[in-house]
Amino acid sequence: MHDEFLCHVTGYGTCAGRRIGVPLGTYRAPTLALALWWLRDRASWIAERLDPQPEAEHFPSGALVPVAGTVADVPGVLRAWCGDVIQQGLVADELAAGRLVRIAACDDTTEYELLAESVDALRMQRTASTLFTPVA
Repeated sequence: MHDEFLCHVTGYGTCAGRRIGVPLGTYRAPTLALALWWLRDRASWIAERLDPQPEAEHFPSGALVPVAGTVADVPGVLRAWCGDVIQQGLVADELAAGRLVRIAACDDTTEYELLAESVDALRMQRTASTLFTPVA
């Protein structure tokens, strides 16, 4: 069982023809449950900022307008992932097995990526790749 997990959220877009990543948060989770909680929390956080409730008091009337039905629904994808118990179980199984998990959603301009991986698995990979034989 892997005991500690490194989680990242990044937004990717294009600037001057180059793909640019903007870190949106990192968390070193001491348990699997906290890693899953943080990923869900960040997915919800992104969804709420992309698709806030129109009645929120900090928006003036008419400030928010609906988008065309052809626009990818990133907030909907992220909210659906957060509420999908089966997907949460699959993510938990992958993380517990030491595998990298990536959840991504994108629209016409931006890709939002949530990553999580076991710190133990990272250490094992790093150790295995840096083994060497000393010269006598």
